[in-house]
Amino acid sequence: MTFTKTALLAATVCAAASSAQAETFNIQTSFNAGDFSTQYLTETWLPKISEMTQGRVEIIFTPNGSVVPARETPEAVAAGVLDGDFTSVNYFAGLEPAFAIMGDLISGYDTPQQMLGFCRDGGGEAMMQRAADEITGGEVHVVACGPYSRESLPARTPIRTFEDLEGMKIRSPEGLAAAVFQAAGASPVSIPFSEVFGALEKGIVDAADASAYVNNDRTGLHDVAPYPLYPGIHSMPSMQFTVNTEKWDTLSADDQVALKTWWYDAMTAMTEEVSKLDAELAARDDAADGIEVINWAQEDRDKLRVVARSQWEAYATKSALAKEALDAHIAYMTQIGLFEK
Repeated sequence: MTFTKTALLAATVCAAASSAQAETFNIQTSFNAGDFSTQYLTETWLPKISEMTQGRVEIIFTPNGSVVPARETPEAVAAGVLDGDFTSVNYFAGLEPAFAIMGDLISGYDTPQQMLGFCRDGGGEAMMQRAADEITGGEVHVVACGPYSRESLPARTPIRTFEDLEGMKIRSPEGLAAAVFQAAGASPVSIPFSEVFGALEKGIVDAADASAYVNNDRTGLHDVAPYPLYPGIHSMPSMQFTVNTEKWDTLSADDQVALKTWWYDAMTAMTEEVSKLDAELAARDDAADGIEVINWAQEDRDKLRVVARSQWEAYATKSALAKEALDAHIAYMTQIGLFEK
């Protein structure tokens, strides 16, 4: 009886110690509060990280711009204002040109799974870490990176061909996407993601490089931009998942592995779910009145791809790191058969 009581007491003390060591990570995302992605990750995947680490690690997500503007998250994570970020890398193109190459190689990869593979297995994580070190001096640790969708393009007026891009005002993040739209004859406009609906509604922009079809649907963009281009013609933005280096170093090796595994599992699952929902919603809208889903002909997609690739090379001249980033992409794309050897 005494032994049993002693064992129970010891177990209680150990549990309390484990609970006391639990780490909570406040992570700012570049998702809007009403996005499908926010809801899906919060409801389906945030509970799993606690399970995978036996309660030692918990994550809280906050929406785009809730603490600092999206483009300032690396600095905020480095300073400890945020514990980490889950942000579209495109926002950092103005800080280091390599982020433009890493953030969205326009018309490069065919599927999100391919680019997730580049990050996880093809040197993408290491390249992203080098870019982060360049602007934060090693105070930010890159846990993982990669996209979860090929974006659609909601528009106020029809953009049925490559030539229809001429003169269009298109909301676009800074960097390679903006350069491609400009080279294609459009006028890119940099506005925060949270202001996209109002900009479309008021005619400040004609179309918006915003998000996946399901996210655009959830936030009502098709109500004010009823001519979405789907499947997307342009963008497959990569997200980064980072943690303040000092906080990362407090985690055990097992919990570090769990956090990385959790993120890639979550992104893979969300990629599959978003792809399914995108297709279902586009088919629903295409059969209804009020929305015209536009699917570009391959000829028009090829024209944009030629323009996009010229901009890859142009951006790669902006810094030595940007050239290394493009070389890393091309090496992996050649390895998986997207480029000929």
